[in-house]
Amino acid sequence: MSRDVNKPPHIDRQIDVCGLKCPMPILRTKKALAEMGSGEVLEVLVTDPAAREDFAAFARQTGHTLLHVAEAADYWTICLRCK
Repeated sequence: MSRDVNKPPHIDRQIDVCGLKCPMPILRTKKALAEMGSGEVLEVLVTDPAAREDFAAFARQTGHTLLHVAEAADYWTICLRCK
């Protein structure tokens, strides 16, 4: 049975960084992930237009897993699994 990639995973924690510009969304995400356990999922709400690329690069560089990216009317939802 395959999981729908458009469906967000179970969320353990959520942070809202809407209105913040680079590098603040990544810095707040890094801090939140440092407080989480391995395998837990963080959902980030963000409005920065560069967020999609920034978070993909962040995941590659840090070893966290980018699980889900979705665009809503005025923000992005990004889910990361803590390494």
